[in-house]
Amino acid sequence: MTLADALHHWQSRGLPRLEAQMLLLHALGQPTQARAWLLAHDTDALPADAAERLRALAERRLAGEPIAYLTGRKAFHGLELHIDARVLDPRADTETLVDWALELLPADAPRRVLDLGTGSGAIALAIARQRPAARVAAVDASADALAVATANARRLGLSLDLRHGHWFGPVVGETFDLVISNPPYIAVDDAHLPSLTHEPRQALVSGADGLDDIRRIVAAAPAHLAPGGWLLLEHGWGQAAAVRALLGDAGFADIHSRRDLAGIERGSGGYCPA
Repeated sequence: MTLADALHHWQSRGLPRLEAQMLLLHALGQPTQARAWLLAHDTDALPADAAERLRALAERRLAGEPIAYLTGRKAFHGLELHIDARVLDPRADTETLVDWALELLPADAPRRVLDLGTGSGAIALAIARQRPAARVAAVDASADALAVATANARRLGLSLDLRHGHWFGPVVGETFDLVISNPPYIAVDDAHLPSLTHEPRQALVSGADGLDDIRRIVAAAPAHLAPGGWLLLEHGWGQAAAVRALLGDAGFADIHSRRDLAGIERGSGGYCPA
């Protein structure tokens, strides 16, 4: 079997071409973005051990496991993160929330930033990379997630102040210029949950309407924001109006939402008046 034969076989089984290419490259020990290498070697014979690795990976992917868990890598906002099933698979749509944060953070000012529920560290590390003068703290209730974030920060040479605890618990008495979070926001009976069984449930589900954790964050945030400090939240596709209402009830100003790559309102935020 050649490399081209292997790609054709797994595409015929239902794998999208790009995913089949990524898994084949990973099975061969090549960078998963090296598609040009595949084109140059498509008539090469696929070694038996690589074929077995590819089979195992492809079957796990067809069973719904995120491809990032299979390769152990995920590109996010110009960074290559190492991730596994201990953390949520970072989505490209979350990059729009990072872009919003960067608009609010001057490039050369030592602003204090807090990332709540950091997971792999994706948001916090992207901000730390683009705003090196900022002091970025990151909190997660999962010790396993913090281990992943710590390893990513160390490997990327970026400084994070990582704290273990639930939401604002580890930063009592501290204030920040920007608080950002991609919290759990899926309702407990959401029809999409069965397709997300490979990801940590505690990073996904938040009560009957999916807003329990967002309510907690919004209620507690004013005590942890400097005057004029911003709170930015990712949320579900149908939750923007509800999140804006929560922000309004908590006294935030300039409340508005941002759209994701598909044009859906995916993030909402506002600032805390003086």
